Amino acid sequence: MKRRAFIASLTGGLLAAPLAADAQQPTTGHYRVALISTAADPAVMAAFAAEMLELGYVEGQNLVTEVRAAGRPERFPDLVSDVIRLKVDVIVAWSTAGILAAKQATTTIPIVMGSSGDAVAAGLVRSLSRPGGNITGLSMMYSELSTKYIELVRAAVPRASRILVLMDGNSPRIDLMMLANMQAAAKTSGMTVQPIDAASPDEIEQAFVKAKRDLADSMIVLGGGRHYAQRARITELALTHRLPGIYLHRAFVEAGGLISYGPDLRELARRAARYVDRILKGAKPGDLPVEQPTKFELVINLKTAKALGLTISPSLLARADEVIQ
Repeated sequence: MKRRAFIASLTGGLLAAPLAADAQQPTTGHYRVALISTAADPAVMAAFAAEMLELGYVEGQNLVTEVRAAGRPERFPDLVSDVIRLKVDVIVAWSTAGILAAKQATTTIPIVMGSSGDAVAAGLVRSLSRPGGNITGLSMMYSELSTKYIELVRAAVPRASRILVLMDGNSPRIDLMMLANMQAAAKTSGMTVQPIDAASPDEIEQAFVKAKRDLADSMIVLGGGRHYAQRARITELALTHRLPGIYLHRAFVEAGGLISYGPDLRELARRAARYVDRILKGAKPGDLPVEQPTKFELVINLKTAKALGLTISPSLLARADEVIQ
């Protein structure tokens, strides 16, 4: 099967399909891999699919991929139960909540973290070098990047004094650690951080209204999968309320956000596929060290900057990995 047709079948047909407990069972020689996330970003899924193809796994020939998008974190246990019934060989989960759901459901099926917060702090693995158990994969460094987001606010919005930090109502421990670090950095810079928990569409709408009422003049979005799934609406509201936003993922900037800084999720998906390959070839997850991102990208949307009446400094533009005109 050609690469383009394979990726289209995965990111189109599978993503659009409903949960399929009666999906065709693989014949001998097939591997069944489950991909579980909140939003099932087509670009991230395509990167995983392309890497699996490079490694010799052809959808429909020696691979069956089960894609499940939760939409809400509370749905993760049901999705995990569904793929366990299908007797998958490996579960790849994006987001700390999804990985925790998989960990609580099985101690035998290998679990690959497509991305997570601090995997040790979240209790997902014992250590990065010796994870043990049935989990390995990628762990983020967001707590170490916390002050970077405050610096980006200062660089993009020099007059900023009050920063809205949009958080998920079920924020994991790593988000709270990031918030504490941001509050300390903002205080040193003479700024105030205003955290607001909001996850549902209505809560997010009200968060922007409250932030503007409280005179917030910039924002950082910390929330995980639920915010990622609503990135188009969040960036639209940020523009409507004229709040320059800093985001953790480039997808927000591609949707109209101002600036993002963080690991490339597509590269992490490719690395997750390599973990899957090693596990399918006999490696034990607990023996595979957890990896951290090695590449971080700064993306700036100049069209959004213009709409907000901001002039991005030449020095900040020079640091950008990509500038969206």
